[in-house]
Amino acid sequence: MKITIQLSGIKKLYQIGDQEVAALDGIDLNIQAGEFVAIMGPSGSGKSTLMNILGCLDRPTIGSYKLDGEEVARLTDDALAQTRNKKIGFVFQNFNLLSRISALDNVALPLVYAGVGRKERSTRAMQVLEAVGLGPRAYHQPNELSGGQRQRVAIARALVNDPHIIMADEPTGNLDTRSTHEIMEIFQNLHNENRTIILVTHEPDIAACASRQLLVRDGRITRDEGKGVKMDVV
Repeated sequence: MKITIQLSGIKKLYQIGDQEVAALDGIDLNIQAGEFVAIMGPSGSGKSTLMNILGCLDRPTIGSYKLDGEEVARLTDDALAQTRNKKIGFVFQNFNLLSRISALDNVALPLVYAGVGRKERSTRAMQVLEAVGLGPRAYHQPNELSGGQRQRVAIARALVNDPHIIMADEPTGNLDTRSTHEIMEIFQNLHNENRTIILVTHEPDIAACASRQLLVRDGRITRDEGKGVKMDVV
């Protein structure tokens, strides 16, 4: 299969006082198109830093990051933002929805930044809301929705630009058990559509749903397991 993400010798260094601290300390990682990857690790392990670099939200200090064969580690801010908007959809633990606008308008926001016209924005936003089962709630504001419904709105927003990579940071962290199952079913369906899913979680049961699990400790990948393995992050 095609390799969509290729990290080689990735380090992220921070200067704290007179000390240099490595949040990432030499990451080598290939992710194939269509993989469902879960990233786990204790607090301070570097998993969030790794996610930020994978999502083109930050750059490594040292190393190479090729996304679909293109070196992105040294792109300008504008070029990095364009790559991110075109290829990657993001889902966050706290949903990151604007409270004063409808679900439909929240989903359409990435299309505004992409310069898509109003009519097409509404059409595409409604299509992805319907795909996650929220068509009837399109004109509700976030405070009129349950946590699980808000996360489905966030997933629809991540999908509206039709990216081939979805990155989710603790997407079930604020959800009850039923909503968690519903959200994970959506991610599984996206995986079945051959989208690449990269999910950060601290829950072994959630990580075990992925086809591949990575454990990050002290800025390095220390385990690389398949589906179903329950990894302890403590």
